[in-house]
Amino acid sequence: MTNSVRVVLPSLFFAWLLGLNASAATHLASKFVEPLQSTQAPAPREPQTTVPNPVSQADPIPRPTIQIPRVSRPPKLDDFINNTPREAEAKVTGFRQRDPHDGEAVSKPTTGYLSYDDKNLYVVIECKDDPGLVRAHMSKREEVFGDDLVAVFLDTFHDHRRAYEFFVNPLGIQADGIAVEGQNDDLSFDTLWHSEGRLTPDGFITLIAIPFKSLRFSGEDGKTWGIALFRGFARNNEQTFWPYITRKIQGFTPQMANATGFERISSGRNIQVIPYGSFTSARFLDEDVPAFLTRHDPRAGVDAKIVLHDSLTLDLTFNPDFSQVESDEPQVTVNQRFEVFFPEKRPFFVENSGYFQTPETLFFSRRIADPQIGVRLTGKVGRWAIAGLAMDDRAPGKRVSEDDQSRGDRAAIGVIRVQREIGKESSIGVIATSRDFASSSNRVLAMDTRIKLGRNWVFQGQAIASETRDLDGAHSAGPAYSLGVLHDNRDVTYNLFYTYRSPGFRSELGFVPRVDIREIDQFFSYRWRPKKGIVQAFGPNLFLSVNWDREGRVQDWRVNLPWEVAFNNTRIFVRRTEFYELFQGRGFREHTNDFVFSSDWLKWLSVSASVSTGAGVNFFPAAGLAPSSASSFNSQGGLTFKPTAQLRFDQTYLYQRLGARPAIGQAEGLAHGAILNNHILRSKLNYQFSRALSVRAIIDYNAILPNTGLVNLERTKQLTGDVLVTYLLNPGTALYVGYTSRFENLAIDRTGIPLLRRTLAPSTNVGGQFFVKMSYLFRF
Repeated sequence: MTNSVRVVLPSLFFAWLLGLNASAATHLASKFVEPLQSTQAPAPREPQTTVPNPVSQADPIPRPTIQIPRVSRPPKLDDFINNTPREAEAKVTGFRQRDPHDGEAVSKPTTGYLSYDDKNLYVVIECKDDPGLVRAHMSKREEVFGDDLVAVFLDTFHDHRRAYEFFVNPLGIQADGIAVEGQNDDLSFDTLWHSEGRLTPDGFITLIAIPFKSLRFSGEDGKTWGIALFRGFARNNEQTFWPYITRKIQGFTPQMANATGFERISSGRNIQVIPYGSFTSARFLDEDVPAFLTRHDPRAGVDAKIVLHDSLTLDLTFNPDFSQVESDEPQVTVNQRFEVFFPEKRPFFVENSGYFQTPETLFFSRRIADPQIGVRLTGKVGRWAIAGLAMDDRAPGKRVSEDDQSRGDRAAIGVIRVQREIGKESSIGVIATSRDFASSSNRVLAMDTRIKLGRNWVFQGQAIASETRDLDGAHSAGPAYSLGVLHDNRDVTYNLFYTYRSPGFRSELGFVPRVDIREIDQFFSYRWRPKKGIVQAFGPNLFLSVNWDREGRVQDWRVNLPWEVAFNNTRIFVRRTEFYELFQGRGFREHTNDFVFSSDWLKWLSVSASVSTGAGVNFFPAAGLAPSSASSFNSQGGLTFKPTAQLRFDQTYLYQRLGARPAIGQAEGLAHGAILNNHILRSKLNYQFSRALSVRAIIDYNAILPNTGLVNLERTKQLTGDVLVTYLLNPGTALYVGYTSRFENLAIDRTGIPLLRRTLAPSTNVGGQFFVKMSYLFRF
């Protein structure tokens, strides 16, 4: 069967599901066949590693087994550096590349040593290299992914689905996360563990000590875990693993080695309590009055964590600290049809968030704004993964008017998620969410599955039902479902998805920006990978999408035709897109020409740039005008400058321009004039005095400069300064002291009744805030 037939048949099948007649389905498929002769693959995922490896390259599925010995005293780096005699340890060599040359030996000698005692698992990784080429910075926790790295991955339930990730740079700076099959790596996970790292005359060496209290696992003696070691070279993107982990088959955790020898280990009595206190003093402009107000806000609360039977975690929180110390990364939000996604950063929600993930995002924790009390249970029991959350939210009762009966009421929120393993790499699950506020309610119930179809294919699907009652008594209900097949190997990636959401479907706790869709998406990519030279991979991508509403009208379609070349530390990406969208009953043909460049070739400098030009739509025209076609220009530039191991400077600039096309320009007398310009600038400076102590300063500038005769936007300029001193001893023990000040182009006109008016420059301080926040981890 040819590649074109393999792609067309699924297209015809899904078109049939949509209710298209045969000729329409054939016409749709014919549009897709020609481009699918050339295609590309998505960016690689984070790295992993192996020992003397008896596994042949031809058949990489059998996994080696390693027995890890118990020791009577913890290993020390000095013992390895000085060749001091040590107790027996499991020694692993034979690391092999996954990138850039899948299956080849690691380019520099790498050795791992593993052992454990009653309290900790110990991993020492010795890396030979030219010290002048090693990249290592005294950075903040989690900001290590531009450095050389080593890591250990642990599948503690040996279920081939979920693994802890512990990364360390050559100076011992940490990053941790959770890898879940079928999901993006969750690097927001934080736990308590210990690490050291030292540069040596012939490379570097690291020590990782992971307390069993920080892991969840079955408490049975003789339990087998999955394990992998990793070494990454920042200068050429080389990723190596023990055992050999290849891109030739789909999946990461199923390729880990088997670790045995664990006897008499337990997390023991495992209770964590993190009390916190904070104080905020703010002066801000109340735009409703308008007048400046001052507020002092002391706050205290406590989080508690109880580990049950080594495998379940019960989290309790009272008056939780849901402040966000770090600001969101800048994004363009003007002239966007749908809600822009901002990721969760609050600690209580990010931990174990992967348990609640499903193909459709039915639980998006940023929907909970101001809780007072909550409880969450997550973990595994046998082949069952369970998660539950119950919480209140005071925010809805504060948003309504003073005379509203629901003023001061709270929303009641509940989420339950259960998954059951099927076989070695498949699962089925259900999720239920509930939100009640005053007389309104929203219920969502869904079932999903993920089934491994051989070495390279995966099927996933989800069926959902929702029922909603609004405050005014209006009732809506409707189903949604999605189906998908995914293929992944070293050279070829192919994904096919079908998504249906009825007009009445709503998920108030989820992130579902659009309903009334029947959408088919296809992605295909191919990569050539030269064995020699500076080019690591190159090839095309193809993305095809078409979407109908419930009446069978095409709402939008898209064809993306990119080409990518990846060098050792440099990436070049070019793309032509053609797309159509139906907006307010009118169809618009659009296109873009895109260019993306990024490079961190130099040890001390990383740069990136992107440019996109084409034709777009003015979605929010001024009063009396209809949405119209417009020329579009978007660009983004960034650099990271690291002149020393402790100093880091990041600069980001985003620019968006929507221009009047000739027909509009002539009608308005503004030939080729601007509809809007949006400038977003961020400068960020961080100095790391030690692993724990840092100071960070940010300056943000955001200017929206519209032609108010063409677009329904106000001219705004914001300038924000932000200084933060952080002492982070571990993820639970920290002290933050900060000050934020925001200026806008606003002034109070006091010539009569006080009114706000816009000025040319952001010269008025509309909000200043000083805050202190402290937390401490008690572990029993």
